[in-house]
Amino acid sequence: MILTQQLTKHYGKVEALHELNLNIEKGKVFGFIGPNGAGKSTTMLILSTLLEPTSGRAYVAGYDVCKEPKAVRQALGYMPDFFGVYDNLKTTEYLEFYAAAYHIPPEKRRSLIADLLELVNLSNKADSYVDALSRGMKQRLGLARCLVHSPEVLILDEPASGLDPRARIEMREILKELRKMGKTILISSHILPELAELCDEIGVIEKGRLIACGAVDDVSVGTRGISVMEVKVLEKHDHALQLLEAFPYVRRLDDKASHFRFQFTGTESDKAALLQKLIDAGIPVVQFGESKENLEDVFLAITEGVGN
Repeated sequence: MILTQQLTKHYGKVEALHELNLNIEKGKVFGFIGPNGAGKSTTMLILSTLLEPTSGRAYVAGYDVCKEPKAVRQALGYMPDFFGVYDNLKTTEYLEFYAAAYHIPPEKRRSLIADLLELVNLSNKADSYVDALSRGMKQRLGLARCLVHSPEVLILDEPASGLDPRARIEMREILKELRKMGKTILISSHILPELAELCDEIGVIEKGRLIACGAVDDVSVGTRGISVMEVKVLEKHDHALQLLEAFPYVRRLDDKASHFRFQFTGTESDKAALLQKLIDAGIPVVQFGESKENLEDVFLAITEGVGN
């Protein structure tokens, strides 16, 4: 449903995207991970026909984004990270406007809008003015707008950006519902743990280059000889911190007050040696083992050294 071949974009002398190759199958949720400026939004703008590539090809639902932009726009719904709303329009009027723009027959609009508002949990805001909605509500309304013409593909640029924890949970539940409906979704975020639960596959992009891509379990820290460890001690916290900092295979040590979290590059024997060292020092260890890695661990491990 989404295919790019050697997709490249230059802004003057700056290369924002370098020979990107993506292949996202129908019904898959693909997470695009990378820091600001990595090339995520540039890719999404090209796929949405809003930006022309310098070179390479891109297809959405089988349509060439450069040669068949109208067909692409009919097949996809694009939600930018920030979008404008119209003053003095009610929620239903806002969706009515976009339904008309997509040539939805007038007799079908009322039921369609009611269904969309129910999907995004805004039925009780049908008569509210758009500019009076909270940030989270506006994001959900923007998602409803993307769905007006029932697109097969959704491209969502940082849909949880700026949302409070409750609003992020609400957005995540809506995206799960869309996945059940068989939509193909390309979603970018730097709120990395949010994507782990949603995505079938992820791509890690840094400085315009795709440096890892595949199933969440395949694109993992473990496959690169790194494990993520957690250690918890009852007392002698500072002493434990010193020992961990000095141990040769420990890196990116994070002191979380209640426990330590770090990447470990050694073998199983090295882990046993670390545990023995803590015990020999008289430190009461109550937890020692591998942590369930999240996408943040994956991103930090994969991108280390990129561009240096």
